[in-house]
Amino acid sequence: MDKETAKNIRKGLTADCSKCFGLCCTALNMVASSDFPINKPAGTPCLNLQSDYSCQIHSQLRENGFKGCTVFDCLGAGQIVSQVTFNGQSWRDNPETAEKMFQILPIMEQIHEMIAYAAEAISYDIPNKLSDRLSQRLKELLDLTQLGADELLSLDLMMYRFSLDELLKVASDSIRENIIEKEIGAKKVKDFDHARADWMGKKLKDKDLSATDLRGAYLIAADMRNANLRAVNFIGADLRDADLSGADLSTSMFLTQMQINSAKGDVETKLPAHIQRPLHWI
Repeated sequence: MDKETAKNIRKGLTADCSKCFGLCCTALNMVASSDFPINKPAGTPCLNLQSDYSCQIHSQLRENGFKGCTVFDCLGAGQIVSQVTFNGQSWRDNPETAEKMFQILPIMEQIHEMIAYAAEAISYDIPNKLSDRLSQRLKELLDLTQLGADELLSLDLMMYRFSLDELLKVASDSIRENIIEKEIGAKKVKDFDHARADWMGKKLKDKDLSATDLRGAYLIAADMRNANLRAVNFIGADLRDADLSGADLSTSMFLTQMQINSAKGDVETKLPAHIQRPLHWI
């Protein structure tokens, strides 16, 4: 698969709520907290969900205590479950399929997340053999989105995730090592490895963290204002309430919309092309 096709696939993974049956508002649970003002069990429609599957307080979610709703992003999984898996038949019109539909949403979310990572990796300058292997994985994942409900429910997602994770690490290491050695001039690549680091609340303002591996790192409430975060691997990192104001994430790797939605930022924050600037940042 060529880079341009991969980039288009990655950019196309966006939610279209007009083609979804309010699945995130129904299938998922809510727990009264700083993210939600109410308890809502999975499979029960949110009190704000209207008959046309739109949210009656969509433009005032944060003001009404539904911060979690503004963070969540399904990467387009909701409309695929609604329009492809269940052929446009809603859970309201077909209550006998409702439980399956609600169970499949998180499965499709995980598939779309893996598609996003694989497509993004292919868009980079990586060895041809690695690109070919990732392309094969991507095609397999895209095929999964076309499966029927029962087939999706029987999938072993861990098998797909494990095999993809290995390839993503190789891709990230290849990209980062090239930058570290040729652009930064550093010799010890291992000094840039902070995977799964506990940097909660850490003061990183104005730091040059380019090409750092922050896979699975805890960056909750970290001060990363004006930091250089180019070519940083953020896969699985927790960015809740991290302050990214003025930071350069323009070439950061494996960022998701949900990670960015959970962080803080401003109009000066530089984001990758496939990431939208959250409305609550403006």
